Amino acid sequence: MRNLSLTRQCLGLVTRIECSIRPLAGDNGLWTLLFAAGMAGEQPSAIKAQGPFHGPQVAESVMNAVVDSLTLHGYQLSDDPQIWCLHLQAQLRQINGDRCRNLGDYRFRPDN
Repeated sequence: MRNLSLTRQCLGLVTRIECSIRPLAGDNGLWTLLFAAGMAGEQPSAIKAQGPFHGPQVAESVMNAVVDSLTLHGYQLSDDPQIWCLHLQAQLRQINGDRCRNLGDYRFRPDN
């Protein structure tokens, strides 16, 4: 699991983005990339996920591309500890729950 935090200061306000690579449930080799964004010191205003990816290296290469793009827009890597890890964990739980429900949610109806 890899985590990164980025910040950008603009007009006295600090915007924060946290990224985390996590395995999906099921031990099937699928991973997701989670993002939380918002103002530092507040609750995140956006939580997003990308993936699934086949393996952590693929997810990490996508995360690196996103980080490269964000640094071009003024964000800097931060050594601050992640403050929104519980929000990201909740998003991961939701993704895993949705995936488990959808895996068995099919019906074969040859008469239709």
